[in-house]
Amino acid sequence: MKSISLYRDNGTWLCRVHPFTKLMYIAAAILCPPILGSLWAYAAAIVVDIIILVSAKSLKRAKNLIIFSFTIILTIFIIKGLFDAENATPAFAIGPAVFYKEGLMKALRTGAVIINMLLSFSILVLTSKPEDIADEMERHGFSPRLSYVISSVFSIIPQMMGTMDTITDAQRSRGMETEGSLGKRMKAFIPLITPVVTSSLINTRERAIALEVRGFGGKGKRSYLRTWQKHRGDKAMTISLAILIILASIWRVIVWLI
Repeated sequence: MKSISLYRDNGTWLCRVHPFTKLMYIAAAILCPPILGSLWAYAAAIVVDIIILVSAKSLKRAKNLIIFSFTIILTIFIIKGLFDAENATPAFAIGPAVFYKEGLMKALRTGAVIINMLLSFSILVLTSKPEDIADEMERHGFSPRLSYVISSVFSIIPQMMGTMDTITDAQRSRGMETEGSLGKRMKAFIPLITPVVTSSLINTRERAIALEVRGFGGKGKRSYLRTWQKHRGDKAMTISLAILIILASIWRVIVWLI
């Protein structure tokens, strides 16, 4: 059966780290750079993200997210560099278009935020089962509905990608041209996307019915197929990341007072 999540157990150390430890890392990676307020902090966070993904042999699978983010970042650079309200200092010109330093710096910071967020979340999504995250959340007192929503978010993208591939193959077998020029691709977009959306809505309804049949809303005590035991490394990493956030906050307060 084809997996509908981005998780792959490749036997590396990161797959054995508790999901809550990875969530704490995400919090530290996202919070510390803006607290410190420096582009170097964002650069350091991105480097750490890449090192972790490389050590977990997951960077290759995260590259599509990185490539996609560059499209968004390029758009931000163009808009901010040309039209930001605070633009005053010309940086360079491409023909009649003049790019300004203030807008480019804002775009650089925004791009760093996007890349850092995508990479840090990739660490969790690529190396943790959605089911494990949901089970651990329920075991620690979170609402089953909240845990289900989170696990669904992790699985909906690969599920829709699989559905898209199936529908694309079916449309090709009927003679539809789905490759070639931009015009041909745009012409084939609506006949492809409509069945994908319809299929997703049907799957959502079927899941809701299946969950109710299996007692999703039941109030009794639940049993779990797998019990995840935290080891010393999880505790040490979680405490270290929490201390890092606290130290960054203290440093920011001291700078503000000075």
